[in-house]
Amino acid sequence: MKSVTSGSSPLARYMLGIGLIFLYAPILSLVIYSFNESRLVTVWSGFSIKWYGELFRDQQMMDAAWVSIRVAVYTAFASVVLGTMAAMTLTRLRAFPGKTLFSAMITAPLVMPEVITGLSILLMFVTLADVFGIGQTRGVWSIWAAHVTFSMAFVTVVVSSRLSELDRSLEEAAMDLGANRIKVFFVITLPIIAPALVSGWLLAFTLSLDDLVIASFVSGPASTTLPMKVFSSVRLGVSPKVNALATLLILAATTAAVVGWWLMSRDEKKREREIQQALQQDD
Repeated sequence: MKSVTSGSSPLARYMLGIGLIFLYAPILSLVIYSFNESRLVTVWSGFSIKWYGELFRDQQMMDAAWVSIRVAVYTAFASVVLGTMAAMTLTRLRAFPGKTLFSAMITAPLVMPEVITGLSILLMFVTLADVFGIGQTRGVWSIWAAHVTFSMAFVTVVVSSRLSELDRSLEEAAMDLGANRIKVFFVITLPIIAPALVSGWLLAFTLSLDDLVIASFVSGPASTTLPMKVFSSVRLGVSPKVNALATLLILAATTAAVVGWWLMSRDEKKREREIQQALQQDD
């Protein structure tokens, strides 16, 4: 008897189709209506790209987009560095006092509600301002610090899974040949875990760009992010400019995902060719 989840099962294909329609039909309708000439987002009155022009002429929206992009880029790089250090600590160091607590604290943002995380970080900033006089004016830096706090947890999980699968004999062989640990990391370990670093970077960038709740707690009056601006604007009614903005974000995210997939696929094929060449030389 064929399994219901089998790839050749008609029921499995039917359920897969339903799932894809459920996920992507709203996105497709949003993209289509971004080219609608009418101001009413649900009434089609003809093809037009005027709302894209209106979007780029909206200075407040562009400023919010620039803030979000800057914060997301800074967050992605910081999260990759800190997440990789945390992953190396968890997978390479032997058991040390507090390792279990350290692991729990690193992964806590994965299960912590965003409201609790945002409120906790806000209270931390208020305490620092009252006690040490640090961070009295919140802005881009406070959003960045808050985003790094929860984004590095996701990067740590991604990099840790790749490090746990890495063949330690490669590192040990390099150290037997005289390389120190720093050189082994940059010459052996880093190229192998590069796909995980790219994935972690893209994940942290997306999480930061998409965040609304935590940024609402820690942002200042002059540091409105794009999700905050969109949320405040749709409360007064959905504008076709929002559809145009969402279409551009979908295009950017798709492009980044395709580029990341292409880079990882190229590196994987390169490693396979190197392994085949090594095997042929041995033969």
